[in-house]
Amino acid sequence: QVQLVESGGGFVQAGGSLRLSCAASGSITSFNAMGWYRRAPGKQRELVAVLSSGGTTNYADSVKGRFTISRDNAKNLVYLQMNSLKADDTAVYYCYVLSTLWNDYWGQGTQVTVSS
Repeated sequence: QVQLVESGGGFVQAGGSLRLSCAASGSITSFNAMGWYRRAPGKQRELVAVLSSGGTTNYADSVKGRFTISRDNAKNLVYLQMNSLKADDTAVYYCYVLSTLWNDYWGQGTQVTVSS
């Protein structure tokens, strides 16, 4: 089974940047989609960014122009570059992969806290 581990979270001031990484223990070179979700306190998980197997990206309106999702197939990594962070971005961020067999995998999450 694929196991996902996130890293790169931390504490930043508003306007700062963070780069989240997601490492997969298994191969993710063949997938339908991968992405990043987040869950703020008291809220459900919401989609932040998604990358399809064809290279198409999509972002939540609230992060467009600030966040960028990318992947490194050779290293089995997916990244989320977060710039111009806002206090509203504070959440636990989760890596997600949907395999070509339609199995989905989730990481345990990494905390991002943005202070104003």
